[in-house]
Amino acid sequence: MRVSDFLELLLLAAVWGASFIFMRVAAPEFGPVPLIGIRVGLAALVLLPVFVMRKPLHLLWQNKRHILFIGVFNSALPFSLFAYATLHLSAGFTAVINATVSILGAIIAYVWLKESLSVARVAGLFVGFSGVVALVVSAGTFDQQSTQLALAAGLGASFSYGVSASYTKLHMTGVDSLTLSLGSLIAASIVLFPFVIYLWPQQPPSLLSWGNALILASICTGAAYIMYFRLIANVGTSKAISVTLLIPLFGMFWGVVLLNEVVTLNMVLAAITIILGTSLASGVLRPKAILTAFRANKL
Repeated sequence: MRVSDFLELLLLAAVWGASFIFMRVAAPEFGPVPLIGIRVGLAALVLLPVFVMRKPLHLLWQNKRHILFIGVFNSALPFSLFAYATLHLSAGFTAVINATVSILGAIIAYVWLKESLSVARVAGLFVGFSGVVALVVSAGTFDQQSTQLALAAGLGASFSYGVSASYTKLHMTGVDSLTLSLGSLIAASIVLFPFVIYLWPQQPPSLLSWGNALILASICTGAAYIMYFRLIANVGTSKAISVTLLIPLFGMFWGVVLLNEVVTLNMVLAAITIILGTSLASGVLRPKAILTAFRANKL
């Protein structure tokens, strides 16, 4: 990986990690669903010119039912659930929950697609699950229903991403990422539109919240997708997707720097455990390959 690609990977992780900050600030005034309606709608407008310059528009109409499903389960639903979670959990804490996507995705793929699981990936699931348990324990205040619902919403969002990943692999293999992303954002915008109108806040959101919503839509979604596509083209999908391992670290960092959030030692340990489990479960970390390379170098 070139230095420029690595720096872009770090920038993308920083941008996506910051998305939890912007949701944390804007969600209380907009409400989770209206905020996400703005996010997906404006992000679609950002990506549309890029798409038009590269591809014919009729590609968006092909496989419209599949794209609609992906729009709901990869954008509308998980974005809204994470926005709701930030109402009651810190941005850094919510970013760590996001790291469970690969773990839940591997379980869903095993059950739904009958994908085989190596010993290393199974070990990763157990390690990751223990990290999730540790993270939940670190939240405390289990007697508060709001905290319980927020945790459930965050894990539900990760589960939704996992469902979308398996569905995409089953029905949309071969369709390029730009078409899928723009199509799903447009579909999510259409699905959320009536809910946005119905749930629009009676009290006009402040300029600060509007600013956070616009940055969330244009930079953390639209521009971030463009960076992600470029990384896929330059370094491949497997390396580009490793950005998900860095998002919790940046989410906690931005939470401390921008919102004065407190990161406990238990949160850090849980995050490290989840990232390790995710690395194993997703195949990013391959102990057998590492051992083979070590033996070869030793010899």
